[in-house]
Amino acid sequence: MKAIRGATTVNVDCAEEIKESVKELLGEIKALNKLKNEEIICIMFSNTADIKSYYPAKAARECGFSFAPFYSSAEPEIDGSLKKCIRVMVLSDSDNPPKPVYLKGAAVLRRDLTELFNIALDGPAGSGKSTISKLIAEKLNILYLDTGAMYRACALKCLQNNISVNDEKAVNRIVSNLILTVKHENGVQKTCLDGKDVSEEIRKPEISMLASTVSALGCVRTKMVEIQRDIAKNTSCILDGRDIGTNVLPDAKYKFFLTASPEVRARRRAEENTQKGFNTPYEEVLADVIKRDRQDATRKIAPLRQAADAVLIDSSSMTVNEVVDFILNKIQEKI
Repeated sequence: MKAIRGATTVNVDCAEEIKESVKELLGEIKALNKLKNEEIICIMFSNTADIKSYYPAKAARECGFSFAPFYSSAEPEIDGSLKKCIRVMVLSDSDNPPKPVYLKGAAVLRRDLTELFNIALDGPAGSGKSTISKLIAEKLNILYLDTGAMYRACALKCLQNNISVNDEKAVNRIVSNLILTVKHENGVQKTCLDGKDVSEEIRKPEISMLASTVSALGCVRTKMVEIQRDIAKNTSCILDGRDIGTNVLPDAKYKFFLTASPEVRARRRAEENTQKGFNTPYEEVLADVIKRDRQDATRKIAPLRQAADAVLIDSSSMTVNEVVDFILNKIQEKI
């Protein structure tokens, strides 16, 4: 069962305006979420105490939503609360991710839908940052920028040109002429290197360690951070990496540090590699995870560490959905 939230306001407490506002709100929720009548389990309304002339539930019934059961309640008077506001929660069994709708003055109830904001999600390798970030972006309808993919592309460029990732001067020459673009198609990030989509190629295990090394180089980080900050300045987005909250976006409104035990992360990474056709033994993956943790945490430039104002999440015994819900709840608390 999915809960879809929404709200709207009326200028005047009268039956006609309440009917029009409820019809518009429910229509938007139904259209945006692609709901069929039979998928709606029930519709629950509440309204502020200054709406007295007409029940929103009655308005919904008269506007053609009589196929669903209703519940309606009046809220207590609260000083400073939004005036003449109608809130709704639509419970459905649709498979589509819920998309809230806030109309008219009610938009201020969800600043995350109206204001530009950034989310920083840091953590060690294999902690599930990319998976979680994609789901958060989808639920909040914001951009997901996979920063790790950008560094992996740099590592791939070095590999293609037989450049050692430990040779900073040589890497700098490569980075200076790097043509790296990020496109989003159907909600999926496409990382393009020199005009070619390398989204799959950069996920190979041999690129992973090279990316950790190359990302520690000052010339590379300067170039990548410049691109990332420019994107975040103009777009609400979530970025994941090692130093997003401490270095790339130190002023991000929401910061989280996601981790798990090395053993759990190695198991996850080994399973992921197997699904992609890379049969890497668990012991080898665990050794790589431990080595990369040490390398990421001890590098001189922007090492892996938790920002002082970041919320720590140990996902060792949590499911993906539990982590997503935890982050969304923390964001909602700040809103």
